Amino acid sequence: MLDTSLEWYRVILKRNAGTLLPQASLPKGFSFEMFQAGDEESWAEIETSVLEFNSKEIALEYFTKNYLVYLNEVKLRTLFIKADDGEKIGTYTAWWRYTGIRRHPFVQWVAVKPRFQGLGLGKAIIAQGIRHMIDLEGDQIMYIPTSTWAYKAIKLYKWAGFELELYENAPGGYENQTVQALELIRDRI
Repeated sequence: MLDTSLEWYRVILKRNAGTLLPQASLPKGFSFEMFQAGDEESWAEIETSVLEFNSKEIALEYFTKNYLVYLNEVKLRTLFIKADDGEKIGTYTAWWRYTGIRRHPFVQWVAVKPRFQGLGLGKAIIAQGIRHMIDLEGDQIMYIPTSTWAYKAIKLYKWAGFELELYENAPGGYENQTVQALELIRDRI
């Protein structure tokens, strides 16, 4: 869950090529599944449940505008965790940002519904997502944007081999505010 009591700053983390792959597997009762037509509803529900959006409708509008226009890529790059009852409860999107100079591999969205957090699902989807992204893009530098509000997730990303990016001003065109953010979250990560 996001901690909106903090001032919001964007935090960028970077995983270098050759970094050891994180190891984690799904517990019994869960499986991975790639995006299929209609899964945008599940994506919106998951992202809204972790407070990334104020409503499922806003999340769905965002996903439709920014991702569904690239349906074939979404099918290749959006991963879900599915419970045995069929409910999709976690998601990971292996995307990119293109600056006109170069294409930057970016993990765009990682979330697990709150009632399923604490079961190791976040580690499992990040480990699987990184392997999948390497399959798609090759083992190269990849980034993940987050914020001070998601400082708990930063610990998870660091576990997976990502490090705080303190030097690049705008990887993938994202303004990097990691240095300012550290003043607020250093003791929390």
